Amino acid sequence: MRCEVESTMKIREVRELTDEELLAELSRLRRHLFDLRAQAVTEKLEDPSMILKAKRDIARILTTMREREMAAHRGEPREK
Repeated sequence: MRCEVESTMKIREVRELTDEELLAELSRLRRHLFDLRAQAVTEKLEDPSMILKAKRDIARILTTMREREMAAHRGEPREK
């Protein structure tokens, strides 16, 4: 998977992941966001923008999951 030091994921990268990979990445990012928030509370967070980046990555994954859900509901073939 991705290293926590890497930059944010592009939507193209997110769409290339399988459903299982999306769930795993979502879980990892939510845990990472929790850790970042804990660091912010204890004033040990080096880069406050990391919280925003993590939130945006989570939003990208949730958006892609919802797009797939809606496409499946309409019976459309999945994008690649």
